Amino acid sequence: MGEQSTAKFPQDVLDEYAALGVDLPALFSAGHLGTRMGVQIVEASSDRVVGTMPVEGNTQPYGLLHGGASAVLAETLGSIGAMLHGGSKKLAVGVDLNCTHHRGARSGLVTGVATPVHRGRSTATYEIVITDEQDNRVCSARLTCMLRDSAPQTLTG
Repeated sequence: MGEQSTAKFPQDVLDEYAALGVDLPALFSAGHLGTRMGVQIVEASSDRVVGTMPVEGNTQPYGLLHGGASAVLAETLGSIGAMLHGGSKKLAVGVDLNCTHHRGARSGLVTGVATPVHRGRSTATYEIVITDEQDNRVCSARLTCMLRDSAPQTLTG
């Protein structure tokens, strides 16, 4: 648990960041928290971001997937989409996250899919649908990120 797989990025996006000396898959990983929770980024573009997370190790006292764990997965996926939309000269900062928990999950993997609702110059909003292995909706989330100008050194350090 916690080992990052290599996400699939469009080649033109990989090339843009590589020209800046930035390892894009590392930059858009789930970070330390996501790694600890076992988040895996499967696919990433500004049109669609997919990731998985194990239920085991991310439960509340009743043995169900913790709502905060769903929020971490949702914010991770939506933030990646917003960053890819903003491009290498923007930094996405989450300003609003809303999660509705529909049903519990007790085992297996959950999968989140983030798709854009709005992609503007200064904000990006993504809907994130989290499902269990039987394709039952566990959580619906919406994340809005502010897109701020970013100095190149922010991306690498």
